[in-house]
Amino acid sequence: MFSAAVLSGCLLAASAANAANEFEPQIKSFVETEIAPWLSDATVVDAIKAQNAKNASITEEDISKLDTDWRAQAKAGKGALIDEVLSNALSKFLQAKKEAAGGKIAEMFVMDNKGLNVGQSDVTSDYMQGDEAKWQKTYPAGPGALFIDEIEFDDSSKAFQSQASMTIVDETGAAIGAITIGVNVEKL
Repeated sequence: MFSAAVLSGCLLAASAANAANEFEPQIKSFVETEIAPWLSDATVVDAIKAQNAKNASITEEDISKLDTDWRAQAKAGKGALIDEVLSNALSKFLQAKKEAAGGKIAEMFVMDNKGLNVGQSDVTSDYMQGDEAKWQKTYPAGPGALFIDEIEFDDSSKAFQSQASMTIVDETGAAIGAITIGVNVEKL
């Protein structure tokens, strides 16, 4: 386990040298061994495929409205859209996986082929992730894509974490969405 002082020193050194995430090998191993094996579970795949079909003809205006509604509900701490997502089978699945990880996971959320939330362990600040690197460097990159972001202190979890994101594929191997996992590097 790493102390906050050690992690702070690593972060300062990484920032000063513009270095890559020093915990990338451990994060990659964690994602490949602990996360990837269950991404083909029917709960994950079916939820993404259903939302992709439901939103096949969604417009940018519709997406913008959903994102605006989500942000307002997140700020208020509740709302119909958030309740709908947090109570679905995929969110319950992710919440159970997070709980079983023993503190290694600060949060998880799954996105569809447009970058919209499908399910999540915790409320995200926005509904549309498609304009962020976590989606842009995974789903559009295709099967096998893995993006590990820099380490940051997360105020909500009070821990140093790095977001690891990867493409999710269906039974044919085609990309259908992506997942982001907030990995608590202090627990690796």
